[in-house]
Amino acid sequence: MSKVAWAQEVGAGPEHDEAYLALRSPAGQEQRWSLPAAGGPVTIGRATSADVCLSQDSQVSRVHAVLDRVAGLWTIVDDGLSRNGTFLNGRRLAHRATLRDRDKVRMGRTVLTFCAPPQTSTLQTVAGDMLPAVTRLTQAQRSILVALCRPCQDAHHPYAGPASNQEIAQELFLSLDAVKTHLRVLFHKFGIEDLAQNQKRARLAEIALELGLVVDTQR
Repeated sequence: MSKVAWAQEVGAGPEHDEAYLALRSPAGQEQRWSLPAAGGPVTIGRATSADVCLSQDSQVSRVHAVLDRVAGLWTIVDDGLSRNGTFLNGRRLAHRATLRDRDKVRMGRTVLTFCAPPQTSTLQTVAGDMLPAVTRLTQAQRSILVALCRPCQDAHHPYAGPASNQEIAQELFLSLDAVKTHLRVLFHKFGIEDLAQNQKRARLAEIALELGLVVDTQR
């Protein structure tokens, strides 16, 4: 039996205090999958054996992505499982990401809404686990983070990724080697140096934005 429960009608879904995924049809009908309170991996895909089965979408892979509960918070990871990628709020997943209430997860042509009102109040506690590293940041390192995250905060380009090393160097009048050195130190401080090279920058930008280290950088 699947670990998740699902209901076709809005009123027949999970209780308000349970996390769930919701899918709304063009006709306005909502389908919900309640996520297990005890956590554990929840598979999403086109296969009938998937916990959240999206068999109607041919662009969804048999096993497309996996939800898992980490430290009390639901996370999502693709890790190359899918052929067409998984998108969280319009951005393609490059690493495991924490889900927030009302986040939009797109797989193929299907858009799922993650709903978990109770867990949103705990996000700041999780972010606080990294505060010791934050207090040890130098002004130069903060400037690197601001430049790294600047494209991500551009309201006119909501799906932009972090700035490249060259863009950071030009903005801060630094050499490429200096930028790379600062980034290596930041990767270490935030415990992400073991991620794949193409994932580190996106994760660092995500952490900086979550912790409010680059707020109002356009002022």
